[in-house]
Amino acid sequence: MISVNSAIEVDLYGQVSAESAGTKHISGSGGHEDYVRGAVMSKGGKSFIAMTSTAGDRKTSRIVPALMRGSIVTTGKNEVDYVVTEYGIAKLRGKTAGQRAKALINIAHPEFRGELRAAAAGQHIMV
Repeated sequence: MISVNSAIEVDLYGQVSAESAGTKHISGSGGHEDYVRGAVMSKGGKSFIAMTSTAGDRKTSRIVPALMRGSIVTTGKNEVDYVVTEYGIAKLRGKTAGQRAKALINIAHPEFRGELRAAAAGQHIMV
């Protein structure tokens, strides 16, 4: 089974918010988590979180150091399998916090990568 879901933002730990931007409710969870879990539990299954690297204004990264205050965590960091942007695919499942952060930074918009690296170091996720 393959599942494809979207997200509003993903933090450097790999937590996915697909329902709200901070306290602003945007969508329900629907079957998001069920499809993520079902796919990774099925034989040969994979789960993908697909999103653009920036928000509509192209001035806001959707890969962030930490989810916006008040954001709902739709899928926890240990459940996420792959995150996909126009810059590539980050395999997160089974990775350490540092490995997840590095993989996510590599698929972030290039203009935000330096800022995300600095944040990861400041949060003691990556050195």
